[in-house]
Amino acid sequence: MRNYKLITAFLILCVTGLPFISKAQVRPITGTVLDGKNHPVTGASILIQGKSQGTVTDELGKFKLSVPENATLIVTFTGYRTQLVHLSGSTDIKIDLVEDVARLDEIVVTGLSTSIKRRNLANSVAVINATELNGVAPSQTFDQALSGKISGATINSNTGAPGGGESVKLRGVTSIYGNTQPLYVVDGVFIDNTATSAGLNFVTGALAGGALTSNQDNPSGRISDINAEDIENVEILKGASAAAIYGSRAAGGVIIVTTKKGHAGRTHITFSQDLGFIKVRKLLGVRQFTAETAASLSRDSATGVQYAAEFTAAKASGQLYDYEKEIFGNTGFARNTLVSVSGGGERTTFYLSAGQKDETGIVKNTGYRNTSLRFNIDHHISDNVKIGISTNYLNTSGNRGLSGNDNAGVTLGIALSSTPQFAQLHPDQFGNYPNNPFAASNPLQTVALMQNHEGVNRFINGIGLEATFQRSEKSVTKFVAGGGFDFYSLETNVLFPSTLQFQSVNKGTSIQGFTNSLNVNAILSLVNTFNVSKNLILTTSAGVTLEDGKYNNLLDAATQVISGQSNVDQAGSLTATQVRTQFQNQGIYVQEEAAIIDAVTATAGVRFDRSSNNGDATKFYVYPKAGLSWNLTHSGILDPEGVFSNFKLRAAYGEANNTPAYGSKFTAMNVSNIGGLPGSLIGLQEGQPNIEPERQSEFETGLDFSVLKGRLSFEFTYYNKKINNFLMQSNPPSSSGFSTSWLNAGDLKNEGVELSLSARPVQNRNITWNTTFNFWLNRSLVTRLITNPTPQGSFGYVLGTFQIQQGASATQILGLSPTSPTGIAKLGDAEPTFQMNTYNEITFMNKISLRFLLHWKNGGQNINLTNLENDFGGTSADWDAQTIQKGVPNGAYRISQIGTNAQEFVQNSGYVKLREIGLYYSFSTSRDAFLKGLRVGVSMTNFFVWTKYAAYDPEVSNFGTGFSSGVDVDPYPATKRADFHISLDF
Repeated sequence: MRNYKLITAFLILCVTGLPFISKAQVRPITGTVLDGKNHPVTGASILIQGKSQGTVTDELGKFKLSVPENATLIVTFTGYRTQLVHLSGSTDIKIDLVEDVARLDEIVVTGLSTSIKRRNLANSVAVINATELNGVAPSQTFDQALSGKISGATINSNTGAPGGGESVKLRGVTSIYGNTQPLYVVDGVFIDNTATSAGLNFVTGALAGGALTSNQDNPSGRISDINAEDIENVEILKGASAAAIYGSRAAGGVIIVTTKKGHAGRTHITFSQDLGFIKVRKLLGVRQFTAETAASLSRDSATGVQYAAEFTAAKASGQLYDYEKEIFGNTGFARNTLVSVSGGGERTTFYLSAGQKDETGIVKNTGYRNTSLRFNIDHHISDNVKIGISTNYLNTSGNRGLSGNDNAGVTLGIALSSTPQFAQLHPDQFGNYPNNPFAASNPLQTVALMQNHEGVNRFINGIGLEATFQRSEKSVTKFVAGGGFDFYSLETNVLFPSTLQFQSVNKGTSIQGFTNSLNVNAILSLVNTFNVSKNLILTTSAGVTLEDGKYNNLLDAATQVISGQSNVDQAGSLTATQVRTQFQNQGIYVQEEAAIIDAVTATAGVRFDRSSNNGDATKFYVYPKAGLSWNLTHSGILDPEGVFSNFKLRAAYGEANNTPAYGSKFTAMNVSNIGGLPGSLIGLQEGQPNIEPERQSEFETGLDFSVLKGRLSFEFTYYNKKINNFLMQSNPPSSSGFSTSWLNAGDLKNEGVELSLSARPVQNRNITWNTTFNFWLNRSLVTRLITNPTPQGSFGYVLGTFQIQQGASATQILGLSPTSPTGIAKLGDAEPTFQMNTYNEITFMNKISLRFLLHWKNGGQNINLTNLENDFGGTSADWDAQTIQKGVPNGAYRISQIGTNAQEFVQNSGYVKLREIGLYYSFSTSRDAFLKGLRVGVSMTNFFVWTKYAAYDPEVSNFGTGFSSGVDVDPYPATKRADFHISLDF
């Protein structure tokens, strides 16, 4: 609290101390900005060079501005090259912009309060604009919209259940047991992306030991709440060389989200409506039984005879069912509505939007709804002070069903795996469901009666202030402040009525969860730009950052719930658990940037970080960064009118950290009850008071060039990222009295390359074709380990497991192998061999637009246990085929490999996906008409997938967002969708 008081006092002092700045003699001018095709450009920025004064163009591309004598105007607009216009005596000017195909003038982040043009950038920073994010096809959630679009990323879906849940890893493994996910920053606000369990493990027993929560409960990360339709662009800082300045939460990279803002001029109103359907992308199929194979489901001869008779009777009466299709074959309806209003004047602009998407799932009684209200306002208090406020209210609601790993036989996939087609599971005329004799649950009954609901109310509010309090011909000094808060209240409601087959013991279970999360961050900076000469500009920035996070999760699990009730006080037994965490991070940074003849850019900075989660909460750790870029065309070494229109060499280095897990430095006290008297016992996890943060260092180098006047550009990047003192949980000697403890266990590194090619192969009066190709690969290696190699995640060597081992890949998969002298061998690696994507936009006659995204993931293995579960139940579609080994049914052969060879369960997860494709038509309208624009279109998502992977989807991660991704145990199946779109502008 004391820190915030100091910041408030500093802010008031800077704002109230702004001196009066005299104005030079000025004269009024007018102008028009066109796009090179004689079309007006609305919202282009016009800024007087060396001044803070400026304006933007209206809907006709026109602007008015008062300028000093012999001034120079800087004209910028997204997607076009920056132009310098030197004014003479003309009072009415015309400016034709040139499209920036290579995005060289695109502004990207270099610090917490500074930015730079891409052509001078020392790092590889990926940028996804609004069209690439949402303009091809809609996604249910923001994290799903990122899939396949980020070079250097591996993204897997934790579940196909409505409401999202993606595992995002940038440039390989950045932590084993620490945070592996990137930091999300929305309009300067640090967003909480915690995945909160609803307590399903209490019923499924997926994680042994009777725990209420588990990473196998398929919770959704909270970044899924963000409405992607409100986003203007997304910047991805992939590693420490770029993200170091963001501090301790940026070890996994940073994803910076900028939402839409208003522009001065006429008020624009946009209404858009998407309508579509959702279907399961792939079904595994079911075994086609005969009387003989039905009898083989039981080793007991009498029971086998009974099964044969049941099959014969069911076949005769036409009651053979495909239960997989019946449960996962529902057609979901999707609706997405958005209304936005934007506009403003010279000093104040605003953007207001209201949107709602409502989608039903491929399983009945599942679905997702998201309601978003956003208000962004930017205001110039004076020529020297401007302020921006972004306010977002979100309400999300998801019914996620019951799927995934399960040791009680109750999830849909596990129950289906042992249910043959002749089982009779449908309700009678009174709605009563029969028990399933082949499984612990009747999946039709489970779908109809159980409930797994999560609801979120969320407020994200950010504020930014920029105040110029010193200005001269040589120097400009600004105070830049930003930050805000992210608060959400999450309620989960899981209900299993007593009438369910698997509730015969618990007599009804109700699990109620309540979570509050509050994250506050503030960034205060001073930025000075000093023009040493026309060939040297120095930008110095320094500031402080504060982060405060509080998370409180309470779960109540009640059994013997009175019929028809859900309240936990209407039950015979109650189990409760509460998780409360809190952290405070503080940082101080200094950064210097030097721009030499607009061709050489050198950056050096250092950040001092401390965190309450570190063993020594008062100690500041030092994290440096540096970067150098050399543009050979702008420095005159290469002629920009020759072969290369742009050629840049670059290199960067940076360090970041990942703080230890909350509570790892303490030995906790657990509650006990002896003779009815409450007390405390020492917990089984040993505290480590000297625990240190993981330290990540990254060196990145590369070159960028463009030819054919920018119509063809190429980017190459090599990186070497090292993680020192990574955190793991170890098992100390039993004599210590503890079962686990945290420690800084070792070091690992990631090396990789990223290639990007952007081109405009066709450009004429009728057709314009823009295309981008990206290629990336990563290799990891554990270089030091002070503990014994032990299986990490999954189910041990019998079925395949991850294992951290010195001298081996961090994502290797080991398992039993009959050809290995030790009986254990490397069977695969979760890391893909490489990945590629291509995004294309082809425009015909400026009216028809065809866009598509194709993604190829080559190699990489999953631990696939979905088919094994079906083998155990005797229901695999190919059980009776003999394609693996002649004379032995496939299902029987796979089961025979258990305990001998795990290779059968470690499968190639490569694929080629046409992730999105959309076709749109824009109708011509008069600028004087009431309706300013009309666009219609159709799109498809994940309709075309080519893969040899045997289960529902190769992009799977049933064990959550952490290290052990790529484990497949009967997930909620992946979906495909098609949509119709209409958009109207007024």
